[in-house]
Amino acid sequence: MNRADLHSLRTFLAIADSGTLRSAADALSVNPSAVSQQLKTFEDSLGTALFVRNTRSVALTDAGRALHDRTHNLFAEIDAALTATRSAAGTTSGQLRITLPYRAWQLIIAPRIAGFRDTCPEIELDLSVDEELTDIVTGGFHAGIRLGDYLADEMIAVALTAPQAATYVAARDYLARRGTPQTPADLLHHDCIRYRQMSTGQIAPWRFVVDGADTEVEVTGNLVFNDLRSVVDAASRGLGIGWSLRAGVAGQIESGELVEVLAYHTPDRPRFYLYYPKQLKSLNRLRAFIDHFAIG
Repeated sequence: MNRADLHSLRTFLAIADSGTLRSAADALSVNPSAVSQQLKTFEDSLGTALFVRNTRSVALTDAGRALHDRTHNLFAEIDAALTATRSAAGTTSGQLRITLPYRAWQLIIAPRIAGFRDTCPEIELDLSVDEELTDIVTGGFHAGIRLGDYLADEMIAVALTAPQAATYVAARDYLARRGTPQTPADLLHHDCIRYRQMSTGQIAPWRFVVDGADTEVEVTGNLVFNDLRSVVDAASRGLGIGWSLRAGVAGQIESGELVEVLAYHTPDRPRFYLYYPKQLKSLNRLRAFIDHFAIG
């Protein structure tokens, strides 16, 4: 169906439902002559008459009645669908799908989710916990949460945290056996538990600040994970030195389960951001999430 057919069909239905060309013209806010011409053009294109008409009234032909029976609810359903779509976009209810790493759940969402559920009980949060840099558009997500240096391009980004302190940690018994590194270069003589980035397949670099300059050390070790929680777990078991966001292991440091090393040389990481396509900036349930979790 082309645009002309759709316009003609609307005119046809208006005539059939109102009973006269003049009433149809009033309903469509056009001149009666325009309605008459539109009907004639439509009938010519179909090769059959749709109405028997005189100066006072019109009546459906068999062909017209068959067309009306099959299409009379068409525009009502379209109007209802458009109304429902506008209504859904303007409500704070429905599903909100977000991809995020575990630390974002632990540090941002978990401490405040009870308040969000109380404020927006009609929003269903569908959280996909994943270290991979997921394409939120192809993945069907409304938004993602990542550190600032891992944001997707052409997205709107909203800060959820301050810059994140990082830390290198090990168990006390490991340091008792192998010694405590005093400089980043000392790590070349240690078992370093490394993290392989799922999206790139590359080992994440170990970053430091030495004499005021950023530097990387190509550490080695016989354990590599694609999950940062496993890196920390292995470190807590005395298997080597691992990296984490400090806030994520603060309790283990305070309890003595883990010990920080090279704190003076460890640079901060960027903030956590929520990022989403600009086309969703008016989605009310996403706006409600931002209003609750974004920093001031």
